[in-house]
Amino acid sequence: MKLRNIGVVTSGGDAPGMNAAIRAITRVAHSKRMTVLGFERGWEGLMTGTFRPLTPRSVGGILGLGGTVLHTARSPNFETIEGRRKAARTLASNKVDGLVVIGGDGSFRGACELVRETDTPIVGIPASIDNDVFGTDETIGFDTAVNTIVAEIDKIRDTAISHERVFIIEVMGRRRGFLALSAGITAGAEVILIPELKLKNDEIIGTLEKNRAKGKKSGIIVAAEGVGDTRELAEKIEKQTKSEVRLSVLGYAQRGGSPTARSRLLACLFGNDAVELLSEGQEDRMVGLQSGRVATISLEDSCNNEKALDLTLLKLSNVLAT
Repeated sequence: MKLRNIGVVTSGGDAPGMNAAIRAITRVAHSKRMTVLGFERGWEGLMTGTFRPLTPRSVGGILGLGGTVLHTARSPNFETIEGRRKAARTLASNKVDGLVVIGGDGSFRGACELVRETDTPIVGIPASIDNDVFGTDETIGFDTAVNTIVAEIDKIRDTAISHERVFIIEVMGRRRGFLALSAGITAGAEVILIPELKLKNDEIIGTLEKNRAKGKKSGIIVAAEGVGDTRELAEKIEKQTKSEVRLSVLGYAQRGGSPTARSRLLACLFGNDAVELLSEGQEDRMVGLQSGRVATISLEDSCNNEKALDLTLLKLSNVLAT
């Protein structure tokens, strides 16, 4: 069957580079004489039939924009069978021959559920600052978020050194520590705290005291938000070490900003391959990066497996921070 219409949806948390992926999908599809429909506000747009046509000109100027021009929103109704059937009816009534879902692991779980309700082929593009999607070494937006965090830590370290203080930098990552680990090792943090490997307070304090004995009078601790109450941790460290400790929660700034060249490149590559997969009649696949090459796995495999975090990087971090 020749594809004529492709749908695009951005779901879940926004990530820098989503717009670059929308642009790539639109322009590659139009080069193949396909039309593109951009569904707005994530799954909500699919359920309500809210969309707009995307053309090579309408996606001009969005390559360097953060966020998503199609917007995204929480959609509790999509978690119901009836909600997903509404989405399936929207695809059928608008003669959508293929759907590209741009998002993270939660978005792909939703896509896997939608597969059961529709005959429309679906291809996923991993875009998430958390980098926790199975089947790809890197997600769109991860590099941008790491660079944002490192830039902030570099500034905070100036103050830490000047005042001889310990700073705890809380970054995003409720369940996984990819952001904390990559940003921590790149920024030269003395301690990195991740949900996958809980450190006891005594271990953290012991590391800081050893550093102080070596002449380090300041320190940076990078903590994923999923490790627990960082405010309480700051109070305990201050009480036991007699050091001044400050907490800085970076918050939603990590999601925003213009995507780096790396995030844009992945978006272009993934967007192109997503359209190619649909053109070839492949369905229910996810495009990803594996060992430096663009590759694909089934959406189901991505949804049913957990991506491993390279804990050997923690050992390297400890060596480099001495």
